Amino acid sequence: MNLKTTTDSLRAASQKLALQNASEKNAALAAVAEGLDKNRASIIAANDEDVKNARNAGISESIIDRLMLNDKRIDGIIDSLRIVISQTDPVGEEVAGWKTPNGMSIRQVRVPLGVVAIIYESRPNVTVDAFSLAYKSGNAILLRGSSSAYNSNKEIVRVIREALAGVAGGVPEAIELVEVREHDHSDVDEILNAVGMIDVCLPRGGKKLIENVVRNAKVPVIETGSGVCHLYVDEYADLDMAAKIAENAKIQRPSVCNAIECVVVHNKVAAEFLPKLEAIFAGRVKMHADERAIQHLKNAVLATDADFGNEYLDYECCVKVVDSIEEAISYINSHNTKHSESIISESRANTRLFQAMIDASCVYVNASTRFTDGGEFGFGAELGISTQKLHARGPMGIKVLTTTKYLIDGEGQIR
Repeated sequence: MNLKTTTDSLRAASQKLALQNASEKNAALAAVAEGLDKNRASIIAANDEDVKNARNAGISESIIDRLMLNDKRIDGIIDSLRIVISQTDPVGEEVAGWKTPNGMSIRQVRVPLGVVAIIYESRPNVTVDAFSLAYKSGNAILLRGSSSAYNSNKEIVRVIREALAGVAGGVPEAIELVEVREHDHSDVDEILNAVGMIDVCLPRGGKKLIENVVRNAKVPVIETGSGVCHLYVDEYADLDMAAKIAENAKIQRPSVCNAIECVVVHNKVAAEFLPKLEAIFAGRVKMHADERAIQHLKNAVLATDADFGNEYLDYECCVKVVDSIEEAISYINSHNTKHSESIISESRANTRLFQAMIDASCVYVNASTRFTDGGEFGFGAELGISTQKLHARGPMGIKVLTTTKYLIDGEGQIR
Protein backbone atom coordinates (compact mmCIF):
# COMPACT_ATOMS: atom_id res chain seq x y z
CA MET A 1 0.00 0.00 0.00
CA ASN A 2 1.24 3.44 -0.95
CA LEU A 3 -0.38 5.33 1.91
CA LYS A 4 0.30 8.78 0.47
CA THR A 5 -1.38 7.93 -2.85
CA THR A 6 -4.28 6.23 -1.05
CA THR A 7 -4.94 9.09 1.35
CA ASP A 8 -4.61 11.68 -1.43
CA SER A 9 -7.39 9.84 -3.27
CA LEU A 10 -9.46 9.65 -0.10
CA ARG A 11 -8.92 13.36 0.57
CA ALA A 12 -10.16 14.25 -2.91
CA ALA A 13 -13.20 11.99 -2.38
CA SER A 14 -13.98 13.62 0.97
CA GLN A 15 -13.92 17.03 -0.67
CA LYS A 16 -16.48 15.84 -3.24
CA LEU A 17 -18.67 14.44 -0.48
CA ALA A 18 -18.45 17.67 1.52
CA LEU A 19 -20.34 19.43 -1.29
CA GLN A 20 -23.12 16.85 -1.57
CA ASN A 21 -26.52 17.23 0.01
CA ALA A 22 -28.38 14.60 2.01
CA SER A 23 -30.48 13.34 -0.90
CA GLU A 24 -27.40 12.68 -3.03
CA LYS A 25 -25.65 10.77 -0.24
CA ASN A 26 -28.84 8.87 0.64
CA ALA A 27 -29.31 7.79 -2.98
CA ALA A 28 -25.78 6.39 -2.98
CA LEU A 29 -26.33 4.54 0.31
CA ALA A 30 -29.63 3.14 -0.98
CA ALA A 31 -27.75 1.76 -4.00
CA VAL A 32 -25.25 0.14 -1.63
CA ALA A 33 -28.10 -1.48 0.35
CA GLU A 34 -29.51 -2.87 -2.89
CA GLY A 35 -26.06 -4.09 -3.95
CA LEU A 36 -25.51 -5.91 -0.66
CA ASP A 37 -28.88 -7.60 -1.03
CA LYS A 38 -28.22 -8.72 -4.60
CA ASN A 39 -24.69 -9.93 -3.85
CA ARG A 40 -25.34 -11.74 -0.58
CA ALA A 41 -24.42 -15.11 -2.12
CA SER A 42 -20.91 -13.94 -3.07
CA ILE A 43 -20.48 -12.23 0.30
CA ILE A 44 -21.47 -15.37 2.21
CA ALA A 45 -19.20 -17.49 -0.01
CA ALA A 46 -16.24 -15.22 0.79
CA ASN A 47 -17.16 -15.33 4.46
CA ASP A 48 -17.37 -19.14 4.39
CA GLU A 49 -13.74 -19.17 3.26
CA ASP A 50 -12.75 -16.96 6.19
CA VAL A 51 -14.68 -19.14 8.66
CA LYS A 52 -13.08 -22.30 7.25
CA ASN A 53 -9.61 -20.77 7.60
CA ALA A 54 -10.39 -19.66 11.16
CA ARG A 55 -11.50 -23.14 12.17
CA ASN A 56 -8.40 -24.67 10.59
CA ALA A 57 -6.33 -22.22 12.62
CA GLY A 58 -7.99 -23.40 15.85
CA ILE A 59 -9.78 -20.12 16.59
CA SER A 60 -12.49 -20.53 19.25
CA GLU A 61 -16.11 -20.82 18.18
CA SER A 62 -17.05 -17.72 20.20
CA ILE A 63 -14.62 -15.65 18.11
CA ILE A 64 -15.76 -17.36 14.91
CA ASP A 65 -19.27 -16.23 15.83
CA ARG A 66 -18.07 -12.63 15.53
CA LEU A 67 -16.68 -13.40 12.08
CA MET A 68 -19.61 -15.31 10.65
CA LEU A 69 -22.12 -13.89 8.18
CA ASN A 70 -25.40 -15.46 7.09
CA ASP A 71 -28.63 -14.24 5.50
CA LYS A 72 -30.01 -13.05 8.83
CA ARG A 73 -26.90 -11.03 9.63
CA ILE A 74 -26.80 -9.52 6.16
CA ASP A 75 -30.46 -8.55 6.67
CA GLY A 76 -29.35 -6.81 9.87
CA ILE A 77 -26.53 -5.00 8.07
CA ILE A 78 -28.95 -3.75 5.41
CA ASP A 79 -31.49 -2.69 8.07
CA SER A 80 -28.77 -0.70 9.86
CA LEU A 81 -27.81 0.94 6.59
CA ARG A 82 -31.42 1.96 5.95
CA ILE A 83 -31.60 3.52 9.43
CA VAL A 84 -28.52 5.61 8.59
CA ILE A 85 -30.26 6.72 5.38
CA SER A 86 -33.30 7.81 7.40
CA GLN A 87 -31.25 9.87 9.83
CA THR A 88 -30.82 13.63 9.54
CA ASP A 89 -27.64 14.61 7.76
CA PRO A 90 -25.48 16.28 10.43
CA VAL A 91 -23.36 18.23 7.94
CA GLY A 92 -24.35 21.90 7.94
CA GLU A 93 -26.35 21.64 11.15
CA GLU A 94 -26.23 24.93 13.03
CA VAL A 95 -25.13 24.11 16.56
CA ALA A 96 -25.30 27.71 17.77
CA GLY A 97 -25.68 31.18 16.36
CA TRP A 98 -25.62 34.75 17.64
CA LYS A 99 -24.88 38.36 16.77
CA THR A 100 -22.04 40.28 18.35
CA PRO A 101 -22.51 43.85 19.66
CA ASN A 102 -20.70 45.19 16.58
CA GLY A 103 -23.20 43.48 14.26
CA MET A 104 -21.26 40.45 13.08
CA SER A 105 -23.25 37.21 12.66
CA ILE A 106 -21.54 34.08 14.05
CA ARG A 107 -22.75 30.56 13.36
CA GLN A 108 -21.24 27.31 14.64
CA VAL A 109 -21.96 24.55 12.09
CA ARG A 110 -21.14 20.85 11.76
CA VAL A 111 -18.60 19.81 9.12
CA PRO A 112 -16.99 16.45 8.22
CA LEU A 113 -13.69 15.42 9.78
CA GLY A 114 -12.26 14.50 6.36
CA VAL A 115 -10.32 11.22 6.11
CA VAL A 116 -11.11 8.61 8.74
CA ALA A 117 -9.24 5.35 9.36
CA ILE A 118 -10.62 2.41 11.30
CA ILE A 119 -8.52 -0.53 12.44
CA TYR A 120 -10.74 -3.43 13.47
CA GLU A 121 -10.84 -7.16 14.12
CA SER A 122 -12.96 -10.03 12.86
CA ARG A 123 -16.44 -8.57 12.41
CA PRO A 124 -17.11 -7.86 8.71
CA ASN A 125 -20.36 -6.04 9.52
CA VAL A 126 -18.12 -3.21 10.77
CA THR A 127 -17.03 -2.69 7.17
CA VAL A 128 -20.53 -1.57 6.18
CA ASP A 129 -21.28 0.22 9.46
CA ALA A 130 -18.12 2.32 9.34
CA PHE A 131 -18.51 3.09 5.64
CA SER A 132 -22.16 4.15 5.89
CA LEU A 133 -21.60 6.48 8.83
CA ALA A 134 -18.53 8.00 7.19
CA TYR A 135 -20.23 8.49 3.82
CA LYS A 136 -23.41 9.99 5.28
CA SER A 137 -21.36 12.46 7.34
CA GLY A 138 -19.26 13.46 4.32
CA ASN A 139 -16.06 11.59 5.17
CA ALA A 140 -13.86 9.20 3.20
CA ILE A 141 -12.74 6.08 5.05
CA LEU A 142 -9.70 3.81 5.10
CA LEU A 143 -10.53 0.33 6.38
CA ARG A 144 -7.91 -1.91 7.95
CA GLY A 145 -9.62 -5.14 8.94
CA SER A 146 -8.03 -8.32 10.24
CA SER A 147 -6.50 -11.05 8.10
CA SER A 148 -9.12 -13.45 9.46
CA ALA A 149 -11.92 -11.47 7.75
CA TYR A 150 -10.03 -10.29 4.67
CA ASN A 151 -12.00 -12.30 2.08
CA SER A 152 -15.30 -11.08 3.53
CA ASN A 153 -14.16 -7.46 3.74
CA LYS A 154 -12.70 -7.50 0.23
CA GLU A 155 -15.96 -8.75 -1.29
CA ILE A 156 -18.09 -6.29 0.70
CA VAL A 157 -15.91 -3.36 -0.39
CA ARG A 158 -16.10 -4.56 -4.00
CA VAL A 159 -19.90 -4.54 -3.78
CA ILE A 160 -19.95 -1.09 -2.14
CA ARG A 161 -17.65 0.48 -4.75
CA GLU A 162 -19.58 -1.10 -7.61
CA ALA A 163 -22.86 0.24 -6.21
CA LEU A 164 -21.43 3.75 -5.74
CA ALA A 165 -20.03 3.75 -9.27
CA GLY A 166 -23.45 2.87 -10.66
CA VAL A 167 -25.39 5.78 -9.17
CA ALA A 168 -25.28 9.41 -10.31
CA GLY A 169 -23.09 11.40 -7.94
CA GLY A 170 -21.71 8.32 -6.19
CA VAL A 171 -18.13 8.59 -4.95
CA PRO A 172 -16.58 5.08 -5.02
CA GLU A 173 -13.16 6.55 -4.17
CA ALA A 174 -14.51 7.40 -0.67
CA ILE A 175 -13.75 3.88 0.59
CA GLU A 176 -10.46 1.99 0.53
CA LEU A 177 -9.54 -1.36 2.07
CA VAL A 178 -5.97 -2.10 3.12
CA GLU A 179 -4.67 -5.37 1.70
CA VAL A 180 -3.88 -7.38 4.82
CA ARG A 181 -1.03 -9.87 5.08
CA GLU A 182 -1.05 -12.29 7.98
CA HIS A 183 1.48 -11.51 10.71
CA ASP A 184 2.46 -8.25 8.97
CA HIS A 185 1.33 -5.13 10.82
CA SER A 186 3.66 -2.62 9.19
CA ASP A 187 0.68 -1.00 7.49
CA VAL A 188 -0.89 -0.32 10.89
CA ASP A 189 2.23 1.56 11.95
CA GLU A 190 2.02 3.61 8.74
CA ILE A 191 -1.59 4.55 9.45
CA LEU A 192 -0.84 5.51 13.04
CA ASN A 193 1.97 7.81 11.88
CA ALA A 194 0.09 9.39 8.96
CA VAL A 195 0.00 12.90 10.39
CA GLY A 196 -1.57 15.30 7.90
CA MET A 197 -2.95 12.44 5.80
CA ILE A 198 -5.46 10.90 8.21
CA ASP A 199 -7.65 13.13 10.38
CA VAL A 200 -8.70 10.55 12.96
CA CYS A 201 -8.18 6.85 13.66
CA LEU A 202 -10.58 4.53 15.48
CA PRO A 203 -9.46 1.16 16.86
CA ARG A 204 -12.19 -1.44 17.29
CA GLY A 205 -11.29 -4.82 18.71
CA GLY A 206 -9.58 -6.46 21.65
CA LYS A 207 -7.55 -4.92 24.42
CA LYS A 208 -4.19 -5.56 22.73
CA LEU A 209 -5.22 -3.81 19.51
CA ILE A 210 -6.70 -0.81 21.28
CA GLU A 211 -3.69 -0.37 23.57
CA ASN A 212 -1.33 -0.56 20.59
CA VAL A 213 -3.22 2.16 18.73
CA VAL A 214 -3.58 4.47 21.73
CA ARG A 215 0.05 4.02 22.74
CA ASN A 216 1.64 4.45 19.32
CA ALA A 217 -0.65 6.73 17.29
CA LYS A 218 0.58 10.15 16.28
CA VAL A 219 -2.72 10.91 14.53
CA PRO A 220 -5.77 11.77 16.67
CA VAL A 221 -7.55 8.70 18.09
CA ILE A 222 -11.09 8.12 19.32
CA GLU A 223 -10.58 5.27 21.75
CA THR A 224 -13.08 2.45 21.75
CA GLY A 225 -12.88 0.10 24.68
CA SER A 226 -12.65 -3.55 25.36
CA GLY A 227 -15.59 -4.68 27.42
CA VAL A 228 -14.93 -5.76 30.99
CA CYS A 229 -18.57 -5.29 32.03
CA HIS A 230 -20.06 -6.08 35.44
CA LEU A 231 -23.47 -7.01 36.79
CA TYR A 232 -24.01 -6.00 40.41
CA VAL A 233 -26.75 -7.86 42.29
CA ASP A 234 -27.71 -5.59 45.15
CA GLU A 235 -29.12 -6.65 48.51
CA TYR A 236 -32.48 -5.24 47.37
CA ALA A 237 -32.47 -7.06 44.03
CA ASP A 238 -35.29 -9.08 42.52
CA LEU A 239 -33.22 -12.26 42.31
CA ASP A 240 -35.28 -13.90 39.57
CA MET A 241 -34.81 -10.76 37.46
CA ALA A 242 -31.11 -10.75 38.29
CA ALA A 243 -30.72 -14.37 37.17
CA LYS A 244 -32.56 -13.74 33.92
CA ILE A 245 -30.46 -10.66 33.15
CA ALA A 246 -27.23 -12.47 34.03
CA GLU A 247 -28.15 -15.26 31.62
CA ASN A 248 -28.81 -12.82 28.80
CA ALA A 249 -25.80 -10.61 29.49
CA LYS A 250 -23.35 -13.53 29.61
CA ILE A 251 -24.74 -16.27 27.39
CA GLN A 252 -26.67 -14.71 24.52
CA ARG A 253 -23.44 -13.75 22.73
CA PRO A 254 -20.39 -14.01 24.99
CA SER A 255 -17.86 -12.91 22.38
CA VAL A 256 -19.06 -9.30 22.18
CA CYS A 257 -17.80 -6.32 24.17
CA ASN A 258 -21.12 -5.65 25.92
CA ALA A 259 -21.37 -9.12 27.47
CA ILE A 260 -20.69 -9.25 31.21
CA GLU A 261 -17.41 -10.70 32.46
CA CYS A 262 -18.06 -10.48 36.21
CA VAL A 263 -21.04 -10.87 38.53
CA VAL A 264 -20.73 -8.92 41.78
CA VAL A 265 -23.13 -10.03 44.52
CA HIS A 266 -24.05 -8.46 47.85
CA ASN A 267 -23.27 -10.77 50.75
CA LYS A 268 -26.84 -10.61 52.10
CA VAL A 269 -28.23 -12.33 48.97
CA ALA A 270 -25.22 -14.46 47.98
CA ALA A 271 -26.45 -17.67 49.64
CA GLU A 272 -29.76 -17.48 47.77
CA PHE A 273 -28.65 -15.98 44.48
CA LEU A 274 -25.43 -17.83 43.64
CA PRO A 275 -26.99 -21.36 43.53
CA LYS A 276 -29.70 -19.88 41.31
CA LEU A 277 -27.02 -18.42 39.04
CA GLU A 278 -25.10 -21.68 38.97
CA ALA A 279 -28.21 -23.58 37.91
CA ILE A 280 -28.64 -21.22 34.95
CA PHE A 281 -24.96 -21.33 34.00
CA ALA A 282 -24.63 -25.12 34.53
CA GLY A 283 -22.87 -26.80 31.65
CA ARG A 284 -22.54 -23.50 29.78
CA VAL A 285 -20.44 -21.03 31.76
CA LYS A 286 -17.30 -21.71 33.76
CA MET A 287 -17.32 -19.61 36.94
CA HIS A 288 -14.17 -18.29 38.62
CA ALA A 289 -15.30 -17.42 42.15
CA ASP A 290 -13.59 -15.59 44.98
CA GLU A 291 -13.21 -17.27 48.38
CA ARG A 292 -16.57 -16.02 49.67
CA ALA A 293 -18.56 -16.78 46.53
CA ILE A 294 -17.18 -20.29 46.09
CA GLN A 295 -18.73 -21.35 49.42
CA HIS A 296 -22.15 -21.11 47.76
CA LEU A 297 -21.20 -22.86 44.51
CA LYS A 298 -20.63 -26.53 43.73
CA ASN A 299 -18.76 -26.45 40.43
CA ALA A 300 -16.87 -23.16 40.39
CA VAL A 301 -13.09 -22.85 40.44
CA LEU A 302 -11.23 -20.52 42.77
CA ALA A 303 -10.50 -17.23 41.02
CA THR A 304 -7.01 -15.79 40.75
CA ASP A 305 -6.08 -12.11 40.65
CA ALA A 306 -5.87 -12.39 36.86
CA ASP A 307 -9.57 -13.24 36.62
CA PHE A 308 -10.74 -9.93 38.04
CA GLY A 309 -10.68 -7.38 35.25
CA ASN A 310 -10.24 -10.06 32.59
CA GLU A 311 -12.17 -9.94 29.30
CA TYR A 312 -12.94 -13.60 28.63
CA LEU A 313 -15.04 -13.14 25.45
CA ASP A 314 -16.19 -16.71 26.02
CA TYR A 315 -18.39 -18.86 28.23
CA GLU A 316 -16.51 -17.87 31.39
CA CYS A 317 -16.97 -15.22 34.07
CA CYS A 318 -15.76 -14.35 37.53
CA VAL A 319 -17.91 -13.93 40.63
CA LYS A 320 -17.22 -11.68 43.61
CA VAL A 321 -19.05 -11.12 46.90
CA VAL A 322 -19.10 -7.67 48.54
CA ASP A 323 -20.51 -6.27 51.79
CA SER A 324 -21.97 -2.98 50.52
CA ILE A 325 -22.91 -1.05 47.42
CA GLU A 326 -19.98 1.28 48.12
CA GLU A 327 -17.61 -1.69 47.98
CA ALA A 328 -19.24 -2.86 44.74
CA ILE A 329 -18.80 0.58 43.16
CA SER A 330 -15.16 0.80 44.27
CA TYR A 331 -14.41 -2.68 42.95
CA ILE A 332 -16.09 -2.09 39.58
CA ASN A 333 -14.43 1.28 39.02
CA SER A 334 -11.01 -0.23 39.68
CA HIS A 335 -11.50 -3.26 37.39
CA ASN A 336 -13.70 -2.10 34.51
CA THR A 337 -12.84 -0.65 31.10
CA LYS A 338 -15.40 2.19 31.37
CA HIS A 339 -17.75 0.39 28.97
CA SER A 340 -21.08 -0.79 30.47
CA GLU A 341 -22.17 -1.66 34.01
CA SER A 342 -25.50 -2.71 35.48
CA ILE A 343 -27.14 -2.83 38.91
CA ILE A 344 -30.12 -4.99 39.80
CA SER A 345 -31.96 -3.37 42.68
CA GLU A 346 -35.38 -2.22 43.85
CA SER A 347 -33.79 0.53 45.95
CA ARG A 348 -34.05 3.90 44.23
CA ALA A 349 -31.37 5.35 46.50
CA ASN A 350 -28.93 2.57 45.57
CA THR A 351 -29.63 2.68 41.86
CA ARG A 352 -29.15 6.45 41.74
CA LEU A 353 -25.93 6.17 43.75
CA PHE A 354 -24.68 3.49 41.36
CA GLN A 355 -25.48 5.57 38.29
CA ALA A 356 -23.89 8.67 39.80
CA MET A 357 -20.68 7.01 40.97
CA ILE A 358 -19.88 4.35 38.36
CA ASP A 359 -17.32 5.55 35.83
CA ALA A 360 -18.51 4.07 32.54
CA SER A 361 -20.00 5.18 29.24
CA CYS A 362 -23.28 3.33 29.91
CA VAL A 363 -24.76 2.57 33.34
CA TYR A 364 -27.89 0.42 33.53
CA VAL A 365 -30.53 -0.17 36.19
CA ASN A 366 -32.41 -3.48 36.02
CA ALA A 367 -31.41 -4.18 32.42
CA SER A 368 -28.83 -6.17 30.48
CA THR A 369 -25.57 -4.58 29.36
CA ARG A 370 -26.20 -6.17 25.95
CA PHE A 371 -28.17 -3.07 24.97
CA THR A 372 -25.02 -0.98 24.59
CA ASP A 373 -25.21 -0.90 20.83
CA GLY A 374 -25.78 1.73 18.18
CA GLY A 375 -28.75 -0.15 16.74
CA GLU A 376 -30.40 -0.61 20.13
CA PHE A 377 -29.89 3.10 20.88
CA GLY A 378 -31.58 4.02 17.61
CA PHE A 379 -28.39 5.05 15.77
CA GLY A 380 -28.55 2.27 13.17
CA ALA A 381 -24.90 1.53 12.47
CA GLU A 382 -22.16 2.36 14.96
CA LEU A 383 -18.43 2.94 14.86
CA GLY A 384 -17.91 1.28 18.22
CA ILE A 385 -18.32 2.10 21.89
CA SER A 386 -16.16 4.99 23.00
CA THR A 387 -14.87 4.63 26.55
CA GLN A 388 -12.94 7.89 26.60
CA LYS A 389 -14.30 11.20 27.88
CA LEU A 390 -13.34 13.70 25.18
CA HIS A 391 -15.34 14.31 21.98
CA ALA A 392 -17.43 11.13 22.19
CA ARG A 393 -18.54 8.57 24.76
CA GLY A 394 -20.73 5.48 24.49
CA PRO A 395 -22.13 4.11 21.20
CA MET A 396 -20.78 6.28 18.40
CA GLY A 397 -23.23 7.27 15.70
CA ILE A 398 -23.12 9.63 12.79
CA LYS A 399 -22.33 12.91 14.59
CA VAL A 400 -19.08 11.54 16.03
CA LEU A 401 -17.49 11.86 12.56
CA THR A 402 -18.16 15.59 12.46
CA THR A 403 -16.51 18.57 14.06
CA THR A 404 -17.59 22.20 13.96
CA LYS A 405 -16.34 25.43 12.52
CA TYR A 406 -17.47 29.02 12.99
CA LEU A 407 -18.86 30.98 10.05
CA ILE A 408 -18.72 34.72 10.59
CA ASP A 409 -20.51 37.25 8.37
CA GLY A 410 -19.67 40.91 8.64
CA GLU A 411 -20.28 44.24 6.92
CA GLY A 412 -16.85 45.79 6.99
CA GLN A 413 -16.20 45.55 10.76
CA ILE A 414 -12.59 46.05 11.86
CA ARG A 415 -11.02 45.76 15.29
